[in-house]
Amino acid sequence: MADDDAERTVEVELHGGPLDGWRVPVAAVDDDPWTAIVSDYGRYPGGRSLYAPDESGRWVWVRDLRWEEL
Repeated sequence: MADDDAERTVEVELHGGPLDGWRVPVAAVDDDPWTAIVSDYGRYPGGRSLYAPDESGRWVWVRDLRWEEL
């Protein structure tokens, strides 16, 4: 992987969960196929909302995490 690829981000739209409709940057190339976003809107305010791409590449809500769970 080239250094440029490691630093490149793309903007994705989140679907479902507390951040539905938000657009966020994610790494274009990443070993972890998900993102955990600090959120006051999920089940655990101040925790994180976990999103991952589905089979079609659409970023969907997986679950909310307490701050210390990640």
